Amino acid sequence: MKIMAVDFGDARTGLAVCDRTEFLASPVGVIHEKNFERTIQKVSYAVAEYAVGEVVVGYPKNMNGTLGERALKCEEFAKKLQELVDVPVKLWDERSTTVSAIQVLNKTDTRGKKRKEVVDSLAAAIILESYLNYRQNQKAQENSK
Repeated sequence: MKIMAVDFGDARTGLAVCDRTEFLASPVGVIHEKNFERTIQKVSYAVAEYAVGEVVVGYPKNMNGTLGERALKCEEFAKKLQELVDVPVKLWDERSTTVSAIQVLNKTDTRGKKRKEVVDSLAAAIILESYLNYRQNQKAQENSK
């Protein structure tokens, strides 16, 4: 099943999609939008465009597991997106994904405007990879029973 990950941001929202085999997570772009409602609408269009069967929204919990203002905004985003799409929308813990994305960009020496353009979609791909690994582990545990 194709799955889309969303790294929601106030100005830029990164998107990533996996292939049908759930093996490869790829960044597919960034939505440049500051209006909350329009961002949700644009993500719903992307869900239809990429024909995904599920959406995973990054859920930025604090390192101690508590929910801050950003996590609550992502909850609201996921809830409103669910009202617009016919596929499941789930929240997925994304602690440290932006930090991981920045580390990748540092290693590849990606700087300036190019860096700003890709960091959010790369963070979405990292969120999706984490979710896909979880799904694979769940399947492996079920098969070993």
